[in-house]
Amino acid sequence: MTDFTQLIKTIVAPLVDHPEAIRVTQTENDRFYEYHLTVDADDIGRVIGKRGHVASAIRTIVYSVRVSGPKRVRLVINDESKAPE
Repeated sequence: MTDFTQLIKTIVAPLVDHPEAIRVTQTENDRFYEYHLTVDADDIGRVIGKRGHVASAIRTIVYSVRVSGPKRVRLVINDESKAPE
């Protein structure tokens, strides 16, 4: 299987000011391989972009990689700046 973690980091690293803060974790359920992307709070706007265009482009690239089997890949961008208090 493709190393989606490295693919996501390679795409996101040039976009952010704090590439050392990029974290990608993987979870799996019966339908999806989910990759959760977390970046520094100062960089979340750069990753999401205006009206979500950058996030959409990142997802398009990640989703275009073929995965064998019935499961699909899902990318979740965690916005820790909106975490409940």
